[in-house]
Amino acid sequence: MLRMSKMTDYGIVLLTELARAGNETRTARELAAGTGVPLPSVSKVLKGLQGAGLLVSHRGASGGYGLAQPAERIPLTEIIAALEGPVSLTECGAHGAHPPASTCELETVCRVRGHWRVINRTIQDALGRLTLADLCAPVPRLVGLGVPARPAAPTQNPHPTPATAGGAHS
Repeated sequence: MLRMSKMTDYGIVLLTELARAGNETRTARELAAGTGVPLPSVSKVLKGLQGAGLLVSHRGASGGYGLAQPAERIPLTEIIAALEGPVSLTECGAHGAHPPASTCELETVCRVRGHWRVINRTIQDALGRLTLADLCAPVPRLVGLGVPARPAAPTQNPHPTPATAGGAHS
């Protein structure tokens, strides 16, 4: 199963909350109260997002956190990479054309390594097309970007019954 960590999920939730706030800043405590994310987790995630340059912090009485750039300019891949590292299904797919030695013990004999790179690039491209602003919008906006609202129905029965396998008989 492919799954983001809970902290990355929290990061996306916190960033969407900040994006909805517009130019206003929010404190860690306000973000925790507004999202339901536990305060210790909020603090940890905000620190990681700030370190990656996605957030700016302001000190003082009216201080807090804000987005470092408009939500439309923050791709989902940047958010995930900030909290998890590069988006990749396999270890070898996380590297460029010449990964460091000993990435995988099967590297010299692997016949699907190139395919994993294509798959990883496709996933990165798809996630890169989605921005933080898209995640703040209603689901129909995502559908307009080519993201299905629900799984597509099969176009034909993969297991035909005798009545449908050969067509209709009289």
